[in-house]
Amino acid sequence: MHLRKAYDKRINKTYLSIVHGYRDENGKPKSKTIKSLGYLDDLQKQYPDPIAHFTAVAKAMDDERKALNKISVTLDMSIQLNLGDTYCKNYGYLVLSKLYHELEIDRFLDNARRHKKFSFNSEAIMRLLIYSRLLNPGSKRNAVLNKDQFFDNFDFTLDDVYHALDHFHEISEQLQKHLHQKVVEQYNRKTDLVYYDVTNYYFEIDKQDELRKKGYSKQGRKSPIVQMGLLMDTLGLPISYKLFPGNTHDSQTLMPVLKELKKHFGVKRLITVADKGLNSGDNIAFNTALKDGYIYSKSVRGASDEFKKWVLEDAGYHKNTENTKIKSRIIPDAEIFVSVEQKGKKTKKQKLKVEQKQIAFYSEKYAKRAKHKREEVINKAVNLIANPSKYRRSFDYGAVGYIKNLKIDKDTGEILNTDEKLLLDFDKIEEEKNLMVTML
Repeated sequence: MHLRKAYDKRINKTYLSIVHGYRDENGKPKSKTIKSLGYLDDLQKQYPDPIAHFTAVAKAMDDERKALNKISVTLDMSIQLNLGDTYCKNYGYLVLSKLYHELEIDRFLDNARRHKKFSFNSEAIMRLLIYSRLLNPGSKRNAVLNKDQFFDNFDFTLDDVYHALDHFHEISEQLQKHLHQKVVEQYNRKTDLVYYDVTNYYFEIDKQDELRKKGYSKQGRKSPIVQMGLLMDTLGLPISYKLFPGNTHDSQTLMPVLKELKKHFGVKRLITVADKGLNSGDNIAFNTALKDGYIYSKSVRGASDEFKKWVLEDAGYHKNTENTKIKSRIIPDAEIFVSVEQKGKKTKKQKLKVEQKQIAFYSEKYAKRAKHKREEVINKAVNLIANPSKYRRSFDYGAVGYIKNLKIDKDTGEILNTDEKLLLDFDKIEEEKNLMVTML
């Protein structure tokens, strides 16, 4: 607050008033008259120096106003706030909110629901699911139960969330393209080198459908699964994903994903990096035909004797770092087998020769890690031999590979009783000690 002196030319007098200055919602300066005092010549009859007097009054009123705007807060440090309490708010998610709006996910979702008939706010639902997944991973129900921890207005029900999932499925491909474009613009994403991997999810159901089918589960389950192929850039940021029926082999997922990547994401030449599950003749031929590059890992254990000999002999290795060594060779006519479709007949394999560069890489750190993991599995195998009834298919599927004479019912997953004694496979253990080499 301050004293305003307004000179009126019509009557040649100065009018005094106490006003409060502020800015409106648009940032423009405004003022509000708090107290009208009167003309200066009239006030001089009451005060020797009206300007000095009311300047002091205006300052005192402003100090009082500021004092009234302050509050004192007392914290009891012995009281613990529980995460689920309604008065406990999470403000750390504002970092995620900034990224969310920088990528314009809100704008995309608002446009996507413009002509939809549902009444719920799908953009707000997606926002909650993203925040919850990153900060406190759990079910959709858990996200709704804890929605009050955020300052955002999440005015929807759990049923609304479930109904929104169909809408998200419809727009998933368009949203992936939108995110890719924004990441390119904001973070200068490069897609000449991509990483690809496949994982799967099991469902605790008995009946299969078009998508959820029985296949090789990475968790060792016999339940129906869904395969998911995921492409990432060199920063580890996802580019796109695609779902496949559970009975689809890992190697059969790569070509459809790369085709879509080139078609919809404007990617030209790329180098695919993947594990041995993707290392098939069909994928190598596909990469080669498109003049793309590939880096696939290769199993030493199941390779030819010539390949094992080359990997395990010391000749050719040179020190890469203090604890790693590496060597390579060019194979001008490496043999691969590709699938050839025949009319009215089953697909057959045809031999094809390609030029390949093979790299053998040894890491002492990786060897120690692999040794530790192998010892854990061997200990589990020893316990299974001593207590076969404790076998659990979903947890012990790695250990059974070290046990001789073990027979398991393929349907039930139970260990079958036989007259043969269960023994630890020392030959296999010794062989794997010598194969602590990662192949690229």
